[in-house]
Amino acid sequence: MKKTKSTKKVKQTTKKVVVKEPCCSGGMCSWTIYVYWFIILFFIAATFYIIGRSQEFLHPAPHNVVITEEALLQPEDYINSAKEKLVAGNIDEAMAELNAAVDANATSNLYALRGEAYMQMGDYQNALTDFNSAVEMDGMNAVAFYDRALLNTRLENYDAALADINNALAAQSMKPSDILTMRNLYAKRGQLNLWLKNWQGAIADYTNSLARSEGSVSANVYAERAEAYTAVGELDSAVNDYTSAIRVISEQIQAAPTQEDREAQSSRAMSYFEKSAALNLNLGKTESAISDLESAFAIAAALNDEESANRIQNLINDLR
Repeated sequence: MKKTKSTKKVKQTTKKVVVKEPCCSGGMCSWTIYVYWFIILFFIAATFYIIGRSQEFLHPAPHNVVITEEALLQPEDYINSAKEKLVAGNIDEAMAELNAAVDANATSNLYALRGEAYMQMGDYQNALTDFNSAVEMDGMNAVAFYDRALLNTRLENYDAALADINNALAAQSMKPSDILTMRNLYAKRGQLNLWLKNWQGAIADYTNSLARSEGSVSANVYAERAEAYTAVGELDSAVNDYTSAIRVISEQIQAAPTQEDREAQSSRAMSYFEKSAALNLNLGKTESAISDLESAFAIAAALNDEESANRIQNLINDLR
């Protein structure tokens, strides 16, 4: 029994020694932790340094690069800014921004817009080059075709202009642009057909233009269709169109931004009254002709246009 108790005591003593044995002595344990953390942080920093150097090697930064506000602009920013400058008449500044945008990322719309700037400057050759580039890049760019049609019209190349308007109409029907309307495109083709003496084609185009719902009606469309009707001998239709043109002017004249614009529209209305009077005379409608001339006289008097007023009054006297 005594031997057994002695054995138990030894085991208990040994167990106590194991539990009480310190993990380190003299504060060395805390220093060891610091060393471990230093080593870990060193390897982390070295890893990031190596990764950074490898990226720099693969994508070296250009030397002497100065980051400016202009360098941060995107092509769309250049386009919007250039449009504002073109509207304001600052063509040189707009051209500088458009050149920068084309150099950065040439697109069909950019070429078309720069072509418009060239056209405003009177540089028709560069304008044509840009419009050609625009349609080559995007065969459904209705604006580019329309712009080139306007340019060809200025160059009196009416057949080419007509082909461009046909392409613009096709492109607009498949890939509509917010800038254009089918009403204006039909009106433009009607004008080209009128100049080419394709009277029936002009009448059809003007009729299609007037039938469209988008945009506002132009008095010019009625007046130009009246010319086409006159050419084919449909005088009653022509008189009706001149009357409609005058009505549109009377509805829109108050919205004209300046007195000069209102006077210009009034002068147009006066000329339409005179043309209507001439047609009514050909139709044997003398009283209607006199009524038209009296309206024209009233406008001439309001405009203080003595020369026109005297001429119209003499016509009225002759008819009476």
